[in-house]
Amino acid sequence: MNRERLLTAGAVGTVAVALLVAGVVPGVLAGPDSREVVRPGPVQIADAAVAAENVSGATVDLRVETRLRHAGNPSENVTLVVRAVDGDSGLLQTTRRVDVGTLRGDRETTANATLSVEREGGYRIETVVYRDGERVDQGRTTLSGLSALQPPYARSDVTFAETDALPELSYSVADAGPNRTTLNVSTALTNGGDTAPDDLRVTVVARQAESNVVADRASVRVGSIRPGRTVAPSVRLTVPEGYNYYLDATLWRDGVLIDTARSTANLDPSRTISADETREEVEFEVSDFESDSATDGGRPTSDPTRLDTQAPGFGPVVALVALFSAGLLARRWAA
Repeated sequence: MNRERLLTAGAVGTVAVALLVAGVVPGVLAGPDSREVVRPGPVQIADAAVAAENVSGATVDLRVETRLRHAGNPSENVTLVVRAVDGDSGLLQTTRRVDVGTLRGDRETTANATLSVEREGGYRIETVVYRDGERVDQGRTTLSGLSALQPPYARSDVTFAETDALPELSYSVADAGPNRTTLNVSTALTNGGDTAPDDLRVTVVARQAESNVVADRASVRVGSIRPGRTVAPSVRLTVPEGYNYYLDATLWRDGVLIDTARSTANLDPSRTISADETREEVEFEVSDFESDSATDGGRPTSDPTRLDTQAPGFGPVVALVALFSAGLLARRWAA
């Protein structure tokens, strides 16, 4: 056997052994790229919206809809934490955790959470996104005027009408006796809805302005008001003459107070009062969504730390001590 045959046989043997090892031990021939860790794609809050649901006399359910934007490689174990913080006290009211799961591809996903809070004041809704337990994004939105949300039993399309030609509450003197005055108080009610509610009742109270004592009260049943119609029910009140009065009217439906109105009756010629209305309509308001952090690849980036350039403990006293020490040292060297 010559030298060439020996070399050929050795090469064939080496290849055979390599093939045998590759078949017995899988992954020996795998390249280094196959063992690289795949980084998950970024997850960010794209938008958030809040809706009021299930309004009751004391509480309201806030439905928080958060849209998450994802791109790149799959992101596993994504969770959302939504909490309501009292706008005045800063105390945490309630928290909800939503498991989003795995996000794949370049798309947006919606995650919903419902928070039950008291129907008063305002709140700050904070949303935090976690990926595998790591915070990757957060945002907030504020709510105000929750008390303006009416429960279903208090909603009505019938209200006191107020126009220049037809005030919501007016009066005329029906009888002026030596000590008593009878007032004919008229109210104006308008149905701005599409149905005709029944069992409506108006109550008018006359309160003496200085003492706040109720001089007289009366009620009248209105019945049903057709859509788009205005009616003017009236009552008669007998009060002591020579005084000024506040006239307070309340509209009731099935025992529920649904609207109020106020006016004045000036029966004292030497002094007059005004209705002095301070009532203000405060609507339920939701602020725009605000992101609390800038994101870089799906991760919030913190602001640079500000350095305090003033060293603690170095004041005028220390400076004087330093000068005195330097003088002593210079005198010692001179000696």
